[in-house]
Amino acid sequence: MTTLLESLNYQPTQLAFGTSGLRGLVSDMTDLECYINALGFIEFLKEKYQLSAGATIYIAGDLRTSTLRIMGAVHQAITDSGYISENCGLIPTPALMHYALQKSGASIMVTGSHIPADRNGVKFNTPDGEVLKGDEKDINAAVAVVRERLYSTDLQNTLFDQSGSFTAPPSLPEVSKNALTAYKERYLAAFSGKPFSGKKIIFYQHSSVGRDVFVDILKECGAEVVPVGRSDTFVPIDTENVTKKDQEYFKGLAREHPDAFAIISTDGDSDRPFVVDENGIFHRGDVVGAIVALWLGTDFAAIPISSSDAVNDYLADHSINYIHTKIGSPYVIAAMQEAADQGKSNPVGWEVNGGFLLGEDCLVGDTQLAALPTRDAALPIFAVLMAAIQEECSLSRLFAKLPARFTQAGLVDNFPIETSLGLMEQFSKDTEETYTALENYFTSDLGFGEVRDINAIDGIRITFSNGDIAHLRSSRNAPQLRIYSVAASQERADEIVELAIAEPNGIIRAIERDFANT
Repeated sequence: MTTLLESLNYQPTQLAFGTSGLRGLVSDMTDLECYINALGFIEFLKEKYQLSAGATIYIAGDLRTSTLRIMGAVHQAITDSGYISENCGLIPTPALMHYALQKSGASIMVTGSHIPADRNGVKFNTPDGEVLKGDEKDINAAVAVVRERLYSTDLQNTLFDQSGSFTAPPSLPEVSKNALTAYKERYLAAFSGKPFSGKKIIFYQHSSVGRDVFVDILKECGAEVVPVGRSDTFVPIDTENVTKKDQEYFKGLAREHPDAFAIISTDGDSDRPFVVDENGIFHRGDVVGAIVALWLGTDFAAIPISSSDAVNDYLADHSINYIHTKIGSPYVIAAMQEAADQGKSNPVGWEVNGGFLLGEDCLVGDTQLAALPTRDAALPIFAVLMAAIQEECSLSRLFAKLPARFTQAGLVDNFPIETSLGLMEQFSKDTEETYTALENYFTSDLGFGEVRDINAIDGIRITFSNGDIAHLRSSRNAPQLRIYSVAASQERADEIVELAIAEPNGIIRAIERDFANT
């Protein structure tokens, strides 16, 4: 007998969990690999959630060209396991989660979020919500059992050919519009009465999977909506890496539409918001989240360590308790759950990328908004618009009420994951020796003060004596090293990032070269 593994004409690459979900190169996400991981997740559900025979598992995806193929592999795994696959179509990640939670069902979203189109991902959700870090070990163990079983099967008795593709590609079920309709109705109910009447909103559509439903909701809420920039090819725009090109585009839209109240968009799977004011200035997700938390009236927030220190001050000034977490929605969700167990009222959370998480049901006006403990772009967008309207001010004036601290973010591509993780370990030690080593790169000639503190909750967050902050962090599931900056001026925040990511002789590349030589 020739086993499936022996028959493959390529070396399989196993998918691994990153910050949130599985990610990988499309070339590595073969039908076989995606099928194995989906089967393993279903085995995990059967073991932990006693998934009953014939239960429905909900699936959806984003607008990448590889998404429908991967959804087919997921669908095949569901049906081969004896369950029903409901195809919710190409819709926002939070729309899928919202619907599945209503149905007390598990869901699987095929999306690479904001990363380039040569990559994609699979995000697993249990009947309780997102897969948390504590679940990953058990899922990996279930996947390993499935992998061993399939790999050792005779090729002729499998669904696959030697390239890991289905010999007969599965057909997805007809699309159900129920999930998208429920998501739309969620926000039309919470923001009823046409609250955005008289406001002109520019919506940058690009390849966002929510580009139509967001326009529909805004229009039904009374706004004059001008859709722009629709793209038939995938645009990997990232709320944590707003480039100079992106910034100029937003400012150009503001000049083109001087009467606009706001410029709005989302990332690829519509779980991260772009909130851009009437001047074309993008406002990062951490400050967006702070305004939303105050508008909702919460008394507790879970926020990642990469948030601006202006957020800390703003929350403290408004008597909102907060805790810093590692970066990633699973950590934020775990902190919200712990806060709820301790009796906190309406715990919320958000990420620096802007995705907002609602830990418990929350009253918005006269409407009870159901908990949605996953990244969502809709709530922060609509809440910020409402906050400015209710305070009778522009978006720029609304954000000016936060402490005057400024942020920027950027990344270096083609940075080996192993190297970045090694650097994180090397510089995580809170010692004078580490301080001195870092000062050799973040020098006084480049405008930095002495190193005053190192926080290693997630990555290396360096605070300098002059108030600058530089936060280095490995992407973990992509060959990228990210940097977040905080400073007393936008110019300085931008400069810190530029000094770090400059090619080929910026701070990050200098650290990389020295690390390689040790």
